[in-house]
Amino acid sequence: MIVMKFGGTSVEDAKAIGRVVSIVRARAERRPVVVVSAMARVTDQLHTMANAAAAGDVDSALSLAKAMRERHQQTARRLLGKADGELYEALHESFNSLEDLLRGIAALRELSPRTTDYVLSFGELLSSRVVAAAFRAKGLPGVLVDSREVLVTDGQHTHAVPQFDETNQKMIERLRPLLEAGSVPVMGGFIGANREGTTTTIGRGGSDFSAAIVGAALGAERIEIWTDVDGIKTTDPRLCPDARRLAEISFDEAAEMAYFGAKVLHPATMIPAMEENIPVYVLNSRNPRNQGTCVRSRAPRTATRFTAIAVKKNITIVNVVAARMLEAHAFLHDVFSVLKRHQIPVELVSTSEVSVSLTVDSKLNIAGLLADLRQIAEAEAEPGKAIVAVIGENLRGTPGMLTRVFGAIADVNVRMVSQGASEINIGFVIEERDAAHAVDRLHRLLFSRRNRTTPRAKQTNAASRASAGIASLVGGAEPEHEMAAGRNGKE
Repeated sequence: MIVMKFGGTSVEDAKAIGRVVSIVRARAERRPVVVVSAMARVTDQLHTMANAAAAGDVDSALSLAKAMRERHQQTARRLLGKADGELYEALHESFNSLEDLLRGIAALRELSPRTTDYVLSFGELLSSRVVAAAFRAKGLPGVLVDSREVLVTDGQHTHAVPQFDETNQKMIERLRPLLEAGSVPVMGGFIGANREGTTTTIGRGGSDFSAAIVGAALGAERIEIWTDVDGIKTTDPRLCPDARRLAEISFDEAAEMAYFGAKVLHPATMIPAMEENIPVYVLNSRNPRNQGTCVRSRAPRTATRFTAIAVKKNITIVNVVAARMLEAHAFLHDVFSVLKRHQIPVELVSTSEVSVSLTVDSKLNIAGLLADLRQIAEAEAEPGKAIVAVIGENLRGTPGMLTRVFGAIADVNVRMVSQGASEINIGFVIEERDAAHAVDRLHRLLFSRRNRTTPRAKQTNAASRASAGIASLVGGAEPEHEMAAGRNGKE
C-alpha cells in the first residue's frame, strides 16, 4: 500500500480536486490511503477569524466564516451538483458549529491554545469530507476517516506530540480493514486528539508528518507528498531562476534543507519514514507526469559533494560578551540556561571563551531574552540577517570545501560561520539584502552544468574529472526546462 498526501493548493478548488481524483484513480491498485490538507489559505483564515473574535470583533470573524462556507459549498456543487445531500448537510452543521465557537470566543474575549486547535481543525475536517465525497461521485470507493480517531497525541495544544504505540495500533485497526475491502481511506492531516478525545494539532505544516505517521504504521511501500512544484530543487527558484530539480536526495540532506528554510517538506516528515526506511516522493499535482524527487535513506553518490543551497531569511544575530574576569567555565551554561528558560530555539552558534553569537528567528519576541542575558553579560541584537546553508555529502571530511564556497562570495560580508558539527552542511550568516546575490553566485559555481548520477564504481573517473575543473556539477539534478517554474515552497 502507499500513502498519498495532497497539500492545500492541490485541493484548493473543484478543478484541483478533480486532478486529485485522476491521480488517485491511476494508483488505485496500489491500495492508497489519502491524507489532505485544508484548502489553500483556509488555515490562515481560521487563525484570522479566531483572533478577530478574541479581540471582540465578532462581525469580522463571522463574515470570514461566511465566505469560507460559500467557498466550500461552491466547490462541492461544482464537483457533485446536488447529488450528495449528506455532504451538504455535514458542511452546514460544521459551519454552524464554527460560528457558534467564534461567538463563544468573542463573548469570553479569550483564545486558549486548546480552543485554537479546535478552530484550526475545521480546515482539514472540511476538505477531507469534500474530497471523500468527490471520490465516491467519480467512482472511487472513498471512505472518510476522522483523523482524531486514529492519531493519538499528548496534550500540548498547537504542537502536540504523537503517541506512536497507541497511534499505530489504532491506525492498523481502523485503516487496514478498509484497505483489505478495497476502499480508499481519506483523512485530514495536521490534526489528532489526546487520550481524552480533545482535538489537538501537531503544528503548522503537519499534514506531511501525518502522512509519514500513517505510512510508518501501515508499512507503506512509499509515501507521496503531492504539492505544486516539481519536487525539491537545488535552491529557491525565487532567488535563483536556474534552480534545478533533484531526482534523488538522502533523508539527512532533505531534513537539513527543510531545517534551513527549504519548505517543500515539513522537517518532521522524515522521522517516521527514516525509522521505517520508507522512500518519500515529492510530486506535482499540476504536473503528475514529472518524476519529482525521491527522498531515501541513501541517495546514489555523485561526481560532486554538493546537493543544494538552502536559505533562511528573517534572522537575528544575538551577541553575548562576558567580562573576562567572570568564571569562563560557567559562561556558556548561563547563556543557554537563559535560552532554555525563554524557550528560544537557536539556528547557528559560534563561541569563544567569553563570547557567543547565535541566531534566532526574527519573528520571535526576544526582548525578555535580552533583558535576562544582560544580567550576566553584555547582549545586543542584529536583525536583518539570513542563513545560507550549502548542503552535500561529507562536506566536513573533504579538503577545500570552505575555499570553494567562500571564494564564490568573496564580495559578501559573512557575519558567522558554522561548519564541523554537521558532515553535510556549511552554514553561514550574511545580510538579508545579500541573500539573492550570494545564492546566485554559489549556484553558478556549484551547479552550473548538468551532471548525471555517478555510480559508486565510477568514483575514480568522477574524481579525475573534478580535478580537471569540471566538478561544478550537481548529481541527480535535471535541467530547468524539465521543471515547471514556481516557488520552492510548501503548500
